[in-house]
Amino acid sequence: MKKTIVYFLILLSTYTQAQSTKVAVGKSPIADWLVSPITQKAKITAEGQNIVMNNGLVKRVFIISPNVACFDFTNLSNGQQLIRSIEPEAKVILDQVSYKVGGLSGQREKAYLKLASIKGLQKNDSDFVYARHTISTIEPYIHWKPTTWLTNGQQPTGASIVFEFVSPLAALQNIIIKVHYELYDGIPLITKWISIDNASNKSIKINRVVNEVLGLVEEESAVVGKPEEMKKQHGIYVETNYAFNNAMRYDISDQTTHWKTDLAYTSQVNYNYETPCLLEIYPEKAPGIDLAPNENFKSVRTNELLMDSYDRQRRGLMLKKMYRTIAPWTTQNPIFMHLVSRNDQEVKNAIDQCVATGYEAVILSFGSHLEMEDSSASNIKRWKGLTDYAHQHHILLGGYSLFSSRRISDEDDVVDIKTGKPGGAFFGNAPCFGSKWGLAYRDKIKYFFKTTGFDIWENDGPYPGDVCASTTHPGHKGYDDSQWRQMEIQKELYHWLNESGVYINAPDWYFLDGTNKIALGYREVNFSLSREQQKLLNRQNIHDGTLEKIPSMSWGFVPLTKYQGGTEDAVLEPLSEHLNDYEQLMMQYYGAGVQACYRGPRLYDTETTKALVSKTIQWYKKYRNILNADMIQLRRADGRDWDGWMHVNPATSQKGFMMLFNPTHEVMTKTIQLPLYYTGLSNKAKITDSKGVVTQYSLNRDYTVNFTFTIPPDTYNWFVIE
Repeated sequence: MKKTIVYFLILLSTYTQAQSTKVAVGKSPIADWLVSPITQKAKITAEGQNIVMNNGLVKRVFIISPNVACFDFTNLSNGQQLIRSIEPEAKVILDQVSYKVGGLSGQREKAYLKLASIKGLQKNDSDFVYARHTISTIEPYIHWKPTTWLTNGQQPTGASIVFEFVSPLAALQNIIIKVHYELYDGIPLITKWISIDNASNKSIKINRVVNEVLGLVEEESAVVGKPEEMKKQHGIYVETNYAFNNAMRYDISDQTTHWKTDLAYTSQVNYNYETPCLLEIYPEKAPGIDLAPNENFKSVRTNELLMDSYDRQRRGLMLKKMYRTIAPWTTQNPIFMHLVSRNDQEVKNAIDQCVATGYEAVILSFGSHLEMEDSSASNIKRWKGLTDYAHQHHILLGGYSLFSSRRISDEDDVVDIKTGKPGGAFFGNAPCFGSKWGLAYRDKIKYFFKTTGFDIWENDGPYPGDVCASTTHPGHKGYDDSQWRQMEIQKELYHWLNESGVYINAPDWYFLDGTNKIALGYREVNFSLSREQQKLLNRQNIHDGTLEKIPSMSWGFVPLTKYQGGTEDAVLEPLSEHLNDYEQLMMQYYGAGVQACYRGPRLYDTETTKALVSKTIQWYKKYRNILNADMIQLRRADGRDWDGWMHVNPATSQKGFMMLFNPTHEVMTKTIQLPLYYTGLSNKAKITDSKGVVTQYSLNRDYTVNFTFTIPPDTYNWFVIE
């Protein structure tokens, strides 16, 4: 009887906990790493014939004899085992011959892996085999130099291991392949890449490098169905630093993730063996890279984040934690205006207005009189003088430069493999980064920043992944290596700028190689619509664009002057005549922690306008830390009811900050269940509105409070949660 009662109480406790947290069974605010930081540090240890990676949230275990093979990949938050079969650590094709790196063969049943069966597995004669390993701490991927306001100034910490492999084949003597792993503190995240050292006296051609191969448990059992129709493994999220598409989303920009079928998995329920359960990571369009003697090759970096939920909000918070950890430069978020200038005096005027209102930076927008590609002494002197003027007033100065979506010349443009002529690029005609012009562009940008002291680079049309069939461009040999070599040129430039303290806006997904900000995602012609439409559309963009990005990773847009056409009701100039719209547009963006490009010749036109802008910036700076915290999307704007969002950070005294909007023409009073789980509050909450009225709440068992608010017509309110 006692045992029955105890068992019932355990079941009841587990059920109550799962219901209240609305996450995986057994989780609580204390155990959840998104709410309470885990204290256990990342460790990599040798335990007999095994190497164990463990940080309290993820565990990955390898056997090292007769070869290195991963047989355990566990999400410790929910106990999910991801591995169903042992696969190679990597695969390479060298001089058109395929080789496995590590791994073991002979597993008959591929639906699951019994540990006792591992001892019967063997390496193949042609496999690269384990020679040694080295364990150390994580070294910075980019030696970042932050120079702006930010929320995280720390490089990631954790443990790393390098497995070294050699070939038993005479033809591959002195070809050394290293498999690198990094395990981070405080997050279920592992980064993996491989390097190839050519220590021989001859060149080799790398036709393909698959730097990750995982035989993962399938997401669903479908008796019939094609791979593209079935779900992929949602227990793991994979992101590499090889993404481009101008989609302003990683999943569409990704060029490396390949979900494949496994014909050796003969016990799967799909009759045609078409379950997508074999994950391989490699760039599709890099089929031939020459590696000279004493040269080193590094693959893409694969970041593997283990997920414990299907909930998009929670998964988004996990992704945001990943960016804050491995790309801390994305937490930089200076307050800037987007200046359209015709002469130097207008630049000085904008700097003066920034000083007067609390802004921190001026970015010379497209259409301004800035030309970064002009390396003449007179041009450098001009912009060095303006930079000095900005710095004397503690203002950052930056500017816009276009790379890809323009035609340069037949000699320098991307050559289409189908026609042998310029064209066929993402933007139709575009320069090749490996051409003489492309390499000179890189050098001119470096020279401009080095000599002028500019602080911000807005790089429009960055390298979009174009392949080029030219055989005369000095930066690549031909079609096969053109995408890879151009990507390397782009990455090196971004690394150099990042390490020089330059802040980078770029409308493509280069965050993991040093860029700071990308657009929320928007249709440019929408900024020619009326201000009334823009206010609501902008809130939709904010809602959608921050589901998987932290606020500082995105910019929005406010056209102070006419942009992409439109009538007078689309712009804010004269600013003094549209103060209500100007204020709400600022409050929407600053209340989301998102910097907008306030594009025009000035920030204010009268003392009244100046006071409004100054007041808004002071408000933003007062709550800046919590306004740059991750966002919970409460309700998407639809024009027919309230909408809003809430920032949450359990590590700060202000646990949450909420913005609520009333788009209707009537006073709105509503009562909602406000979800406070990710604030870290568990019993009591104090909510203060914009007028200073404080209300105390007791949290429900599901970490919500019944919250009532009133908002006047066509406006907003904000609330601090402590």
